[in-house]
Amino acid sequence: MLSIFLRTIILYVSVIAAMRFTGKRQIGQLQPAEFVIALLISEVASMPMEDSEIPLLASLIPISVLISLEIIFSVINLKSFRFRKLLTGSPIIVINDGKLDQKALKRLRFSLEDLLDTLRLNGIFDISEVQYAIVETNGELSVLEKAQNRPATASQVTSDIKSEPIPFSVINDGRFIRHNFNNAHTSEEKILKHLGKKGLHPKDIMLMTADSQGNFNIIKKE
Repeated sequence: MLSIFLRTIILYVSVIAAMRFTGKRQIGQLQPAEFVIALLISEVASMPMEDSEIPLLASLIPISVLISLEIIFSVINLKSFRFRKLLTGSPIIVINDGKLDQKALKRLRFSLEDLLDTLRLNGIFDISEVQYAIVETNGELSVLEKAQNRPATASQVTSDIKSEPIPFSVINDGRFIRHNFNNAHTSEEKILKHLGKKGLHPKDIMLMTADSQGNFNIIKKE
């Protein structure tokens, strides 16, 4: 009995330490690969607790390997946009200016009921009131209501309400995000022309966003 008690404490401490290495995100914010790692660690750690004949190293070694893989993937993820896109995917717009993108829903295997449920949880009961709804890489839905449906700010009380375009990433860590060009009503030529005026090259850019009204925002690499 004492042996099981001590083994449980050791495994508990080991799993807590292992999860600390993976960052501080909550379960709902985990990317698919991170969620798989968390499940595998919990499964591997439970085996010596259930069977006292299994040596502790049979769990500690796999846990160390899994955490090492997570750290390696995280480093590659920061360095390589292509690897990041392969591992986590890209955000996908499912509602654009009050119009439902049915093809995007089918591609995501996201049912209309799921979408409506999530919108209601955000206090929205009419799709036509939504400017943009985007399914993020962790499966959560980000919603931006149309300007006339949002609570008015102090500056808006004394001014006309206008529809605000949403900015899209067009350069991320020096690489073009071409699948966002249509949404931002821009092109590689327009982006390069804008950068040229500022004496910049795409490799100098950490993040560049553009919207449908031709506005650009640039964050340079440090």
